[in-house]
Parts: sequence; structure tokens; C-alpha cells
Amino acid sequence: MTATVSAPASAPPGPPDVRRGTLRGIVGLALLLAFAALLSLAIGSRSIPLTTVVDVLLRPDGSDASTIVHGLRIPRTVLAIAVGVSLGVAGALMQGHTRNPLADPGLLGVEAGAAFAVVIGIFVFGVTDLTGYAWFSLVGAGVAAAAVFAIGSTRGGPDPVSLVLAGAAVSALLLALTQAVVLRDVDTLDAYRFWAVGSVSGRDTDVFWQVLPFIAVGLGLAATSASTLNLLQLGDDVAASLGLRPMRHRMIGVLGVMMLTGAATAACGPVGFVGLVVPHVARFLAGVDYRWVIPYSGLVGGLLVVLADIIGRVVVRPAELQVGIVMALIGGPVFIVLVRRNRMVRI
Repeated sequence: MTATVSAPASAPPGPPDVRRGTLRGIVGLALLLAFAALLSLAIGSRSIPLTTVVDVLLRPDGSDASTIVHGLRIPRTVLAIAVGVSLGVAGALMQGHTRNPLADPGLLGVEAGAAFAVVIGIFVFGVTDLTGYAWFSLVGAGVAAAAVFAIGSTRGGPDPVSLVLAGAAVSALLLALTQAVVLRDVDTLDAYRFWAVGSVSGRDTDVFWQVLPFIAVGLGLAATSASTLNLLQLGDDVAASLGLRPMRHRMIGVLGVMMLTGAATAACGPVGFVGLVVPHVARFLAGVDYRWVIPYSGLVGGLLVVLADIIGRVVVRPAELQVGIVMALIGGPVFIVLVRRNRMVRI
């Protein structure tokens, strides 16, 4: 008689592995950002040892190294962090409120609107200072965002596909108008070329302090939107049945995007791909809860822009590549890899 041995029963499937942001993750990203900032202070056309950087940070002594760190590299590093945080959070807000993973301030016309308004400020009103750039940039970003939402919305609210198409159309129109202005006037072209490449070099601390109020307001609006964004992902009808006013909260989010993108664009010019790529990385690390996605996006955005600025200083040393150019070179391939490997984009 042959004994039959039955195969062991398979274990019941466990709960799904759902990523969730943690305070430890935020602290880890903050430490990475701090280390990247330290590298930014050390690396450049003239490299400075990290020990020397730390020493002159704690005890400024008027030496060449101290002058370089305090006068040149601290302002651009702080501004790079501020721009990265702003664009990362703006991208997360834009993707959350439109429920479109392809949305970012650049694709939806906000950056093009800010750039066109700055050109008008230079050409028509003779604006040459950053404060003037900031106000024109904010107005242009707001008008472009309102136009895109008006064109791409139906009675049920913004349609994700229509928003991207409307954003592409508005961006193309504003780009054509911008080119028409800068090609007509040589002085405007010279001023615009310096601003439009997307660079954090050559800015002093005044630049950061002038855009900081706009960034602070935008981050505050983003913080108030975090919890409601989770409900808006269920659809406007469900959110309304739970007591929310979808259009009201969406307008708060759009205002936050306008403030953050307008301030970042005014400070260093258009920098693409940050608002598009960063929220995907944040969701990969923290899951889909926007109470975690938004702070993760800010830290990842700051880290990405600082690293892009460092790469720009190294690859063509002793010259530099502007951070906007570096982001264009690395942002596209990185986004393709994210889409292909993780299949995170769905329409």
C-alpha cells in the first residue's frame, strides 16, 4: 500500500503592500538635502574641502574660501532649495487637483504664462529688477492657469485629458507671443535670455528674501489642501457628498500653484520637469496619501534641483551649465524610466 503525501496548503495571501510615508522618511530626505547642500557649498570651479566649508560656516574669517562660500555659494544653494521645494509641491498640487499624472506647471501653461508676463514687463514697462519680475510672473501664472482651467473644464469640473490639451494650446500660444516680442527688440531679448535659461547662479540673498513671502503663502495653501486632496481623488460627486466644495478647494490649490510657480519662475527663470517627475518619486516613496506626498515632493524637489546645479558646475568645468538645461537633459530620461519600470502614469 503506497502512502500518499499531500502537498501543504498554500498560505493565505497577506495584506497588500501599501507604501506609506513616515516621519523617518521625511527626516532621511531632509538629511540627504542637507548633505547635498553641503556638497553644493564645496563644489564649483574652485573646489573647497568639506572640512574647510564647515569651518568657514561656523567661523567666517574673510579668507578666499569664506568669501566664496558666503558670498556666492550660499545664496545660490538656498535659492536652489527654495525653487526645488516650490516646483515639487506645485507639481504635486497640480497632479492631485487635476487627477492627471501628466500634469505639471509647465505642461499646463503656468510657466509659459509667467515667462510671457515677464517679457511684457521688460518690453513695455522697462522692468529690470527681481521684484518687478515676481509680480509680473505671478500675474502671468494666474492668468494662464485660469485660462487653462476655463478651457479644459466641463460642468462636472476639470477634465484631465482636456486640461493637458488646453495647457499645450495655451503654452504654444504664449510661447509664440513671447518669441514675437523678444525677436522684435534686441534689449528685451538680451534681458530675457539671461532670465529664461533657468539659472540660480549670479543671484544674491536679496533674491531669496524677495520671493520668500510668495513661497511661504504657496506652501501654506498647499498644507491646507493636503487632507482635502485625498477626498478629491474619489471624484467631485463623492467629495461633495462628504461635505466638501470641490471647486472652492480646487481654486485654493490653483492659487497655491500660482504662488509657488510664479515665485520660482521669477527667481531663476523656467525650470522644466521638476514638477512633473518629483511627485511620481514622492508617491513611489510615500504612497498616495497627499498628507505625505506634498512634504515628500518638496524635499525631493529641493534635492533634485541642488543636485542638478552641482552637476551643471562639474560637467563643463570651469564653465557651467544652467540648472534649467541640466534638468532638461536628465528630466526626460528619468521620467521615461519611471513610466516604463513602475507604470505609474495612467490617464
